[in-house]
Amino acid sequence: MKRWKAIVLLFIFVQINPLISQAEQIVNAQEWYTYDRMREDLRLLKRKYKEEMQIKLIGKSEFGQNIWAAKIGEGKESIIILGGHHGREWLTTSLVMTKMEYYLEAYKSGQDIFGYNSQLLDDVSIWFVPMVNPDGIRIQQEGIGFLPKHHQTRLIHMNENSMDFDRWKANGMGIDLNRQYPAGWESIKEKTAVPSYQYYKGKYPLQAKEVRAVVHFTKEVDPLMAVTYHSSGRVLYWYFKNNQALVKRDKKVADHLSKLTGYELDQPEEHAVGGGFSDWFVSEFNRPSFTPEISYFVEDTNPPISVFQEEWKRNKKVGIYLVGKAKNLFLDRNESKMNEAE
Repeated sequence: MKRWKAIVLLFIFVQINPLISQAEQIVNAQEWYTYDRMREDLRLLKRKYKEEMQIKLIGKSEFGQNIWAAKIGEGKESIIILGGHHGREWLTTSLVMTKMEYYLEAYKSGQDIFGYNSQLLDDVSIWFVPMVNPDGIRIQQEGIGFLPKHHQTRLIHMNENSMDFDRWKANGMGIDLNRQYPAGWESIKEKTAVPSYQYYKGKYPLQAKEVRAVVHFTKEVDPLMAVTYHSSGRVLYWYFKNNQALVKRDKKVADHLSKLTGYELDQPEEHAVGGGFSDWFVSEFNRPSFTPEISYFVEDTNPPISVFQEEWKRNKKVGIYLVGKAKNLFLDRNESKMNEAE
């Protein structure tokens, strides 16, 4: 039985990352992907890839865990890819970390990334923020034992007096991080007015330390495009009260992403419009932002690890495609306009 499992895992690995041998693989998406695992993988990736990778501490969670960003590429301009906004959605962290390792290896070795020239990263870099919500992910994966005793009682109450935290979505203070961004926050139709395992938008936008860290960092790097991964449902959200003059531009990119991933285009439910990272990014920068929901629909828990290979196949090209598209939309066209002006 053990040998059979090993063969299956080897097959899965080869499908995910043929550029790296099994012995050299660092990110293992075939296990529950924890905060500690991510932190160690970032250290090992930096040691292996050195100057091809930049790691930056962008802030801390409510309970003092680090929120990291990592950059690939030499381009002064960038796109940003985020995962792990919600506790039960840690499979998005696995996906972001796997994408990072694959792209790093291709970039270092000068190989194409799924048909795209990896040298595109010399013009437009990628910033990855794999785990926005480390407290929430730890709560969902291991329970509340790592938190202060006085706070554990509060969390049990937020969880409707249940000790089963499989459905936990919020951060460590019972705030839904993807309802914390300033754009449209006031108009969110609340499902709960008090801290909870899900849906509580907070007393005011940017209340959560994690969201403040992401907002500050995003303003600092000023990305050309954004992707924020969530689960589940295999849909792609792209329209967030976008500036009407830019809807046609963004729709073309969304249509192509839909073809790449096989996810249908959708719009958030009425109660979920506003407060999300993509709402804020589009409003703040007037640039495209996309929210893919990975995995078939699962209700109030994490998607199973067994769906990872399928989601990787669907999403492996997303980052490098958007790098090329950002270069075309924002750099090449600006250069053409400058040449015309001369």
